[in-house]
Amino acid sequence: MKSQRKQSGTTTGMTRREFMRTVTVAGAAVTLGATARQARGANERLGVGFIGVGGRGNAHLSYVHWLKTQADEAIDIVAVCDVYRPRLERAAEGYGGKPYTDYRELLADPNVDVVCIATPDHHHGYQAIDAVKAGKDVYCEKPVTHWRQFELIKRLAQVVGKSDRVFQLGTQGMSDGAWHQMKQLVKDGMIGRPLFGETGFFRVGDWGERGMPIDDPDAKPGKNLNWEAFLGDAPKREFDVSRFFRWRLYEDYAGGPVTDLYPHCLTQVVYVLGVTFPKTVVATGGIHRYEYELREVPDTFNMLVDYPEKISVSVLGTQGNDYQGTPKRGSGQRIPIIRGWEGSLTIEGKEIAFIPAEGSKKQPQRFKIERDEDMVGHWQNFLTCCRNRDQKTWSPAGLAYHVQTALIMAAWSLRQGKVAKFDAAEQRIPM
Repeated sequence: MKSQRKQSGTTTGMTRREFMRTVTVAGAAVTLGATARQARGANERLGVGFIGVGGRGNAHLSYVHWLKTQADEAIDIVAVCDVYRPRLERAAEGYGGKPYTDYRELLADPNVDVVCIATPDHHHGYQAIDAVKAGKDVYCEKPVTHWRQFELIKRLAQVVGKSDRVFQLGTQGMSDGAWHQMKQLVKDGMIGRPLFGETGFFRVGDWGERGMPIDDPDAKPGKNLNWEAFLGDAPKREFDVSRFFRWRLYEDYAGGPVTDLYPHCLTQVVYVLGVTFPKTVVATGGIHRYEYELREVPDTFNMLVDYPEKISVSVLGTQGNDYQGTPKRGSGQRIPIIRGWEGSLTIEGKEIAFIPAEGSKKQPQRFKIERDEDMVGHWQNFLTCCRNRDQKTWSPAGLAYHVQTALIMAAWSLRQGKVAKFDAAEQRIPM
């Protein structure tokens, strides 16, 4: 697969020295913000700050606005942040909230109790860690980190685990009651010893010209666009308007289906089976449909994961065809099949179906699913946990760590053409 790794200098309206000085000042303010946050009463209204107000961030703004105005949730949109000022101004005008161009200043705002992170992938981990250290509860969009940031997700899981902060990953499919019921059925021994999980994600769309439009073809770095802040820890490059607005096409900032889509479907299977870190992962795929110069990330990605518990999981998918093979459930993912020695679990209509394996003495059974996937419900679960100081959200940091480890190993496997292995004793991926 094509990869562009050449690094170059950057030209922005802020020098690197000025940027680092801003980081230092804002970092001190974050410490003060944490103290203020801890002093707030548990029953007060929650102030929500949004870091990143592009397409996904605006969707979250609309969910929280609906919860406040239609569901009487005691929440307020108090702050918005983006490195692109026109986008920031639109969000502030549409939903209110104090505008910030530096997320650290938002974290220092004592009115912010909860943050929603919806920035490009390579910023999620850093911003989530800073938010937790600032005493904020965190709703973070998937993937929890970029595919090259294994040490960062490891550090995030440790920081959240040592704190009293609430963390919810934006894998909204976990709001579906089916996965929680299936997990209990597996735990109760319905399928016997777990053996295999099968899932996938199929859709049509390249996230190119149609999926990520360029707001302004004449946009340039300066007071309205902080290119250096956008780059973060990614390779340093000259400004490119396509990279800024259509960042999902580029390896520096995204990974294609494995990190854009598979957090949704793999999270459910890992959760139901109760596995944690993989033993080995192998991946195949590439750019099979959307072959044009700008695209760097795959459009087709298949991965096979083996776990130490002698459980295997397959994840198949492409952005070139949307036929699921079975009726889809939720956000476009294929309905999973969970196989064990005694039988299998899957979903048929509004029910969980148990299908006995050959030779099993068990009988087929069906179980009504208690609730469907609900994006607003995913937010409500998070907010309830924030109020109750309960870290057991539907998609917590520990689960995100386990899932992202497998996804990172798969991304590495495809790029290197090798089997990725996990060192469980050291919690590292030898590369």
